[in-house]
Amino acid sequence: MEKIKKSEDEWKKELTPEQYHILREKGTERAFTGEYAHTKTPGMYRCAACGQELFESDTKYDSGCGWPSFYQPLSEDRVEAHEDGSFGMRRVEVTCSRCNSHLGHVFPDGPRPTGLRYCINSASLKLEEKR
Repeated sequence: MEKIKKSEDEWKKELTPEQYHILREKGTERAFTGEYAHTKTPGMYRCAACGQELFESDTKYDSGCGWPSFYQPLSEDRVEAHEDGSFGMRRVEVTCSRCNSHLGHVFPDGPRPTGLRYCINSASLKLEEKR
């Protein structure tokens, strides 16, 4: 997979201010406010920055956390995990493996079959609806 490398000025031109803050500055949107927090539309969730396919709607579930939640990525090579000690918490950050954009965090309290909860910002995603 070819990595995408752009300057921060290039990213600023391509992304909305909210997307830039979340994807490039590791921000977050308020719980229950994101476009995909409650959607059940079938399709493929792609990285809002580079378009890489990340999550299938079949793996999305309502975790009650206020952000879109998935129990697994499309494949393990689509996302990367990084230790995150910000805000005095120990978490695992999830980034897009293609463009290194911040997506959200993964927690070990999800449903079967993986037991994982990928808690992802709506602004980090673009849903391609199934036709």
